[in-house]
Amino acid sequence: MIDLKTINTVLGEFEDRGISRATMIDAIENAMATAYKREYGKRGQVVRAKLDLNSGTIAFEQVKTVVDDTTVRFPVEGEVIPEESHTHAHSFHAEEEHLADGELPRFDPEKHILLANAKLIKRGAATGEELIFPLEPQDDFGRIAAQTAKQVVIQKVREAEKLSMMEEFGEKKGEIVSGIVQRMERGAIFVDLERTTGIIPYEEQIPGERYRMGERIRAYLYAVDEGFRGVYLRLSRAHPKFVVKLFELEAPELASGAIEIKALAREPGSRTKIALSSLDSHVDPVGSLVGQRGVRVSTVMSELGGERIDIIEWNDDAKEFIKEALSPATPIEVVLDEAEHRATVTVAEDEQSLAIGRGGQNVRLAAKLTGWNIDIISAGGTEVAESDGETVEVIGEEVPSEAAGLMPTESAEVITDATVETNALPAEEELSSLPESDETVADKEEDRDKAKDE
Repeated sequence: MIDLKTINTVLGEFEDRGISRATMIDAIENAMATAYKREYGKRGQVVRAKLDLNSGTIAFEQVKTVVDDTTVRFPVEGEVIPEESHTHAHSFHAEEEHLADGELPRFDPEKHILLANAKLIKRGAATGEELIFPLEPQDDFGRIAAQTAKQVVIQKVREAEKLSMMEEFGEKKGEIVSGIVQRMERGAIFVDLERTTGIIPYEEQIPGERYRMGERIRAYLYAVDEGFRGVYLRLSRAHPKFVVKLFELEAPELASGAIEIKALAREPGSRTKIALSSLDSHVDPVGSLVGQRGVRVSTVMSELGGERIDIIEWNDDAKEFIKEALSPATPIEVVLDEAEHRATVTVAEDEQSLAIGRGGQNVRLAAKLTGWNIDIISAGGTEVAESDGETVEVIGEEVPSEAAGLMPTESAEVITDATVETNALPAEEELSSLPESDETVADKEEDRDKAKDE
């Protein structure tokens, strides 16, 4: 007899860990059935155990399947039948695994019952049906049988925990999760997520960021893998969708679907460009992400360690879209070559550096955002730069190796919704929220406006 108080306490503890009572009871019953068969059973027997939570008793039963000559084969004269053995490893099930294609399993009186005999016990019995035969109760199991039962319970608990975590974190895949930095090992960050541990590989970290043990960290859950030893959660702070999810937390309009991100190009730790479209004519897409006095975009930038974010409005006109994507520069003209899928953009000489960006970053991100290869030429017709979205060649200059500011060009990523994802030019109120040391956008925009006024 089992101590019901102890059993209920254990079941309650496992429920707190996400394992249901039914799962634990099934594990206990399987363990007891395994122990019974090892200690008292016969080769080929199918034994089941039933736990009564009202009395604390366990009933054992043997299961036999109803068969006939169409579902099993009977031993022929001269065929050697293995002797009965109590060794669990030599069960009849092992022989079934080596059956040839189309070969029927051999009749075993310990697990099969002929249809004619079954009908004597139960009227209306049919082939394939299971008949239950009670076994003598036992509660005195040997050491080996008890150890086997323990291993069965442990295995069942591990399987249940793995399934529970797969269900829980499977629903969170594609969302932001929060945890505590547990340790750093070989460049990877291990994050404690309470029930399990997530891993941020080196290539999924924002370049230049430093993490300390015990520090709370947020990341994008992009993969949930089931391994031999448990569930592995792959996290990222460099993934383009991490930026999208951060904005969804700050902008209800984006989370509700009133506006959507049509395209996004990102070089983690340095700069991101976002293109937006509004599904509601009464909602300003750019203003929704910028927020009052730039509070929303500033919050996201702070989470990303000061990464600059340009926000523009999506335009179905490729020429206008390319012009916006090259912000803060103001192109004079855009000529499209549909055959080569290349855009030639003319800019004033004093805006060449703005259009190209530090190390070619601005034109590179604009190319990724729009999906067009972009050539920059001066107003005099001289080509000064060309980009295919991955690399930038500045005519007459050598692009520094740190072309993307903090990231090499090969690390730039882009995600696509409709055609490609776009980046946006900050609105006026957002410009005021940019760091004072970031002169590339705010100060040069102000200089350009003054020149126009003069």
